[in-house]
Amino acid sequence: MKFVGKVTLSLLLLLLLTLLAGYFLLQTRWGAEWASRRISDDTAWHLSVGKIEHNFSSPALLTLHNISFGHDGQPAVIVAKTVNLGLSFSLLSDALHFTRIELQDGALNLANMTKDMGWSLQADRLQLRNMKLNSPQQAIKAVALNGGVIPWQPRAGDVLGANASFQASAESMTLNGLALSDALIQGKTSDRQLVINNFGADLARGSVTGSAQRDAQGKWDVSALRLNDIRLQTDKSLSAFLQPLRDLPPIYFSRVDVTDARLQGPDWAITDLDLVLKKLTISHGDWQSEDGSLALNADNFINGQLTLNDPLLNLDFSPQGVTDARFSSRWVNGLVRAQGNWQRQTRQLTLDELVLAGLEYTLPENWRERWMSTLPAWLDSVRVKKLSGSRNLIIDVNPQYPFQITALDITGSDLLLARDHQWGIWQGALNLNAAEATFNRTDVRHPSLTLSASDQQISVTEMSAFAEKGMLEGLATLDQTPARQLSLTLNGRGVPANVLQNWGWPALPLTGEATLQLQLQARLAAETALKPSANGTLTLTADGKTLQQIMTRGEVSNQP
Repeated sequence: MKFVGKVTLSLLLLLLLTLLAGYFLLQTRWGAEWASRRISDDTAWHLSVGKIEHNFSSPALLTLHNISFGHDGQPAVIVAKTVNLGLSFSLLSDALHFTRIELQDGALNLANMTKDMGWSLQADRLQLRNMKLNSPQQAIKAVALNGGVIPWQPRAGDVLGANASFQASAESMTLNGLALSDALIQGKTSDRQLVINNFGADLARGSVTGSAQRDAQGKWDVSALRLNDIRLQTDKSLSAFLQPLRDLPPIYFSRVDVTDARLQGPDWAITDLDLVLKKLTISHGDWQSEDGSLALNADNFINGQLTLNDPLLNLDFSPQGVTDARFSSRWVNGLVRAQGNWQRQTRQLTLDELVLAGLEYTLPENWRERWMSTLPAWLDSVRVKKLSGSRNLIIDVNPQYPFQITALDITGSDLLLARDHQWGIWQGALNLNAAEATFNRTDVRHPSLTLSASDQQISVTEMSAFAEKGMLEGLATLDQTPARQLSLTLNGRGVPANVLQNWGWPALPLTGEATLQLQLQARLAAETALKPSANGTLTLTADGKTLQQIMTRGEVSNQP
């Protein structure tokens, strides 16, 4: 029995010495390389450890130095100078479950994770200290990241795990292309739902804060989003800048507040923007709302040649569209004010009132092309129930036919100014009066025009102007077919004999004050020349002489 006892004691001592030798050997460079090689060869992961460290003064702590960890055949997901592993007796039943995993001074690159990549490691707490993060799926990059996840139970496609609380801060962060600094986030996950209780960061010399949650289907509910004192500059056009909003997955905004924001792009700018948005859902370029609203005001809005001063916009939303829209702004030294609604089903914008006062507006060079262009899909028609304008100045500097209308007053009712995505005067009544005007270097005084429009034609029932000592009066009709057949009658008394010369009629041999009568038919069809379609007759009497001319396909001949 003594011999058996001695043998048993010797074996135990030998086993103890072996364990001690293995313990110390593992903490050498050779031991770290051997452990790394064994794990890499026997599992679906690759692991590289520079050094393993353990101290009996902290028996529940195992430290790894200079590690690289990832899936076989893929770049490393985790690279860190130091990894602290919290040990407990639970390792006897679950060898890969630690009380704590702490990653220090490294990088967490989720771009190197495959979609079906599962994690064998778990911990009661995951701690990150001074780490870099790259997560392309969430469009997030972070530097100097510090934070924790409790508990950390990752699974395939979900690095945070099914049920966990998390908190993190970062010195700098890029989120969907936006550069943030001093970012802080707190939240939790629960059965594939993500809740962000608090988010805050410095953005473009201002700040952004908010809270939101995402359901299992990927829909976001933003309960609050606040942006204060933003000073953002971008090299993108306004359309490109807003494109991410059109690409968003379904997001419900309970409330968005923007205060004193300044945004600037290469050809656009918004200064001192204040905005409050309530109860609106945005999804892939469209929107829905039950009873939401938008209130917006700014000091200036610039987009190309368009400059609005003190713009003010208020919208009330409903499932049917925009039930109440109110807009006002100072524009080109005047005032624009409108109120109306937009119907989702018909895509019609109805303005109960449109006021244009004191404008000094120079038409853009391509205004004719814009007039002929097709309206966007969301705008099928535009109806103006009441149009009024006073003391407006309209200028066109087109060298082929410049004009200027001074002190223009406008009244209109039940005007249909767009139909089937095309601008026009499709219905309604319109009256224009001005103090004076110049049409292609010919001056007239007190020009006046009255018209009414229907589905069939536009009828000009009164057209008049004073030319020097005489007066011009006329009538016209323009049909609403694509051919745009025009019929014009123009009479003049005591007008200059050459009054029509700058308006397209060839020079006449008579001079002085004249009486004239013009009958003209032509077609104003889109993308076709006017002159070849023009046919008419002119009778003119001056100095006791009468001249009759006939225009055929734009060419004039004298009538005997």
